[in-house]
Amino acid sequence: MTALQAITFDTGPNPTASVIWLHGLGADGNDFAPLASELDLGDIGPIRFIFPHAPVMPVTINNGYMMRAWYDIMVTDLVRQEDEGGIRASQGKIEGLIAQEKARGIASKRIVLAGFSQGCAMALHTGLRHAEPLAGLMCLSGYLPLHQSLAAEQHGANHNTPIFLAHGRYDGVVPMARAQQSRDLLLQLGFKVEWHEYSMEHSVNDDEINDIAAWLRQVLA
Repeated sequence: MTALQAITFDTGPNPTASVIWLHGLGADGNDFAPLASELDLGDIGPIRFIFPHAPVMPVTINNGYMMRAWYDIMVTDLVRQEDEGGIRASQGKIEGLIAQEKARGIASKRIVLAGFSQGCAMALHTGLRHAEPLAGLMCLSGYLPLHQSLAAEQHGANHNTPIFLAHGRYDGVVPMARAQQSRDLLLQLGFKVEWHEYSMEHSVNDDEINDIAAWLRQVLA
């Protein structure tokens, strides 16, 4: 399996924690890399931020246009027809990034898996199935893919992993209702969800960035 290329930023020498941050459809690792220095997390020690680039593939909903994507999107409601093969292939690549950090000396419980939009979907899908406890899942403006299989495939190691789930009230890409359905299912299954909503569209705002920083301080303290 081909390893993902990524932008890496260490906030100081000898990081003691890692944040793997997955971008959305059509973007790349540069999309959120500037936030690494804006979060001001110096009080919890050095952190390695990793912003991988998704593979380039044709995306059905965009007339087959080639772009970076974690999986294909076939329909606007996102879940009626899902690219299970693509989702599981990207899951394997993201697991490779987690394994890479462990090989560099970062324990799994010091690794946060984060994502925006399609990256949020992959963070949830991968993190809840990961076989060792993670520090947390930071999930922005996305949804839970392959939700029918989660109950059977979830791994007990991450049943109590903190989940930061956030969404914009006016999101026209991933509707708020889709995020709320994902939240409700996670709660029904007993996961620890911290829900945030903001007066914004499919984006990130200052209030969310402040809440992200506070949550990261909590799970990586």
